[in-house]
Amino acid sequence: MTHSFSEFSTNALLKVGDESLLAPYKSSKRLDIYVFIRTSITKAEVVVDSVPISIPTNSILALTAVQYFQFLKGENLKVYFFNREFYCIKDHDQEVGCAGLLFFGNVQNPIIYLDDKEQSKFNVLHEVFVDELETKDTIQAEMLRMLMARFIIKSTRLLKAKEELSDTTKNSKTELLRAFNVLVEEHFRTEHSVQFYANALFKSPKTLSNSFAKLNTSPLKIIHERIVLEAKRLLIYTEKTLKEIAYEVGFEDASHLSRLFKKYTAVTPSDFKKQHKLAS
Repeated sequence: MTHSFSEFSTNALLKVGDESLLAPYKSSKRLDIYVFIRTSITKAEVVVDSVPISIPTNSILALTAVQYFQFLKGENLKVYFFNREFYCIKDHDQEVGCAGLLFFGNVQNPIIYLDDKEQSKFNVLHEVFVDELETKDTIQAEMLRMLMARFIIKSTRLLKAKEELSDTTKNSKTELLRAFNVLVEEHFRTEHSVQFYANALFKSPKTLSNSFAKLNTSPLKIIHERIVLEAKRLLIYTEKTLKEIAYEVGFEDASHLSRLFKKYTAVTPSDFKKQHKLAS
């Protein structure tokens, strides 16, 4: 059963239900909405940005509105849909601290495992969600946004714990990485230099590089991987030419994108597109 909330004045939308919410995604298409998928006693199989993902039992998968998604199978799921107008991740980041980690992070498809204690907590939260969705009054919207904030905060805490980010030194570096990821998501189509992002964060490129090295990545790698991810999406899900794709991600010369793409995927963009045409 699906429970829905909509707000005419803002176009806000929230839907809470089961796997039936995912039925429109039997074939791959862009989500255009934020999604949490929570499994229980059985795992679920999905494809995100052409990558097959098995969501383990008792886990949560977080998905962003810009991703392409296909639902293959899954039962007894709890699914949450919400749009930017209902709860803007970036506007509320000071409250929930999830942008650049749970959403728009360098890990594109974070999966959060729930132990018995956490399963119980999320079950209670789900029941409160349903109860509030059935309560029509003047503060319903505010209550639902508070519940979504709680859901996001709990998920983010568990993700941070999974990444073993509890010590202060590493956690400060992760906060820097999180801020960097958010900036890259916003500017990767036009800004490809580490210097731009360093300036925006009031850091030197060397400081960013040294900090991220301890997290097994680099600022330039994050920028490049985001560009390549977008190129993959456009190659698979659109009929745009390589020249058009290159222009969309900030390259005047398609050959520059082609070299970068091959560096990170070991194949040319045209070969990548052919491989996915044959597989589909």
